[in-house]
Amino acid sequence: MGTVNPPRPNDNGVISGPWPTWVTSSSLSIVMPAYNEEQNIEGALEEACEVAASVTPAWEVIVVDDGSQDTTAQRVTRISRQQARVRLISFPENRGYGVALRAGFHAAHGDLIFYTDSDRQFDLSELRFFLPVMERTDVAIGFRVYRYDPVLRCLLSWVYNRLVSAVFRARVRDVDCSFKLFRREVLEAIDLETTDFFIDTEMVAKARKWNFRILQKGVKHYPRRAGESSIRASHIFSTLRTVARMWLRIYVPALVGRRERIEPVCPRRLTGQDIVREQTPRSAPARRQERPESREADGGK
Repeated sequence: MGTVNPPRPNDNGVISGPWPTWVTSSSLSIVMPAYNEEQNIEGALEEACEVAASVTPAWEVIVVDDGSQDTTAQRVTRISRQQARVRLISFPENRGYGVALRAGFHAAHGDLIFYTDSDRQFDLSELRFFLPVMERTDVAIGFRVYRYDPVLRCLLSWVYNRLVSAVFRARVRDVDCSFKLFRREVLEAIDLETTDFFIDTEMVAKARKWNFRILQKGVKHYPRRAGESSIRASHIFSTLRTVARMWLRIYVPALVGRRERIEPVCPRRLTGQDIVREQTPRSAPARRQERPESREADGGK
């Protein structure tokens, strides 16, 4: 197995933005669900650590191993011993993509919470285009500019996105794109129930329902470098049933009966629970230099 040497965050290592002060002063959590990704997880973690460390001194990466049958969890454990900001949540059995994401959100301590998959089909460095626009939005959603997926899957996805836009009144180009960034307040306000891949739709539908601001930006999509997708055609019909059920729960709850109160997916932080800001190693103590204010990056669709 290879080794991962995540860079240490420092004032000189911030990606050229220019970055608004609000971004560099915010803490960042990256949540990465993983299932049988032993061939991808080390590279994915290296990229995630590099991007996070170059943006803010306060960051963490949370991998949720969803009952993998390979060495995914062991590899993450080894990396976490090298880099304390990498954390592992491991399930003894496969519980579903939605459960894995919810567990990662619940454990996150950041002001901003980003999630993506561990299959390395996205360039995580593109997160640098999302962070500056969070000053004027609550949720930043990626859409795949060009998809490296089979034609049938792309067609089904196009139909599904149109269905979601109509049913949940959310004009989203690519609701299932696993490249989303949230202000913490959003996940502190909504509850999530889904256990499978429908959780992508549920998050967008509930953010739209509660009038959070949503912005979309294009991201590049790449073929899988290793492993295989766990999404199957058999999921289509169950997803359609879930769409109908979720619409009733959100818009006509009286028709599905009273349900027990569900806590928000992301608990409110208590004092002392924020991510510790790592200071730059120096030969002698010195005050941190203030970064100059900079103009906001363009966040247009």
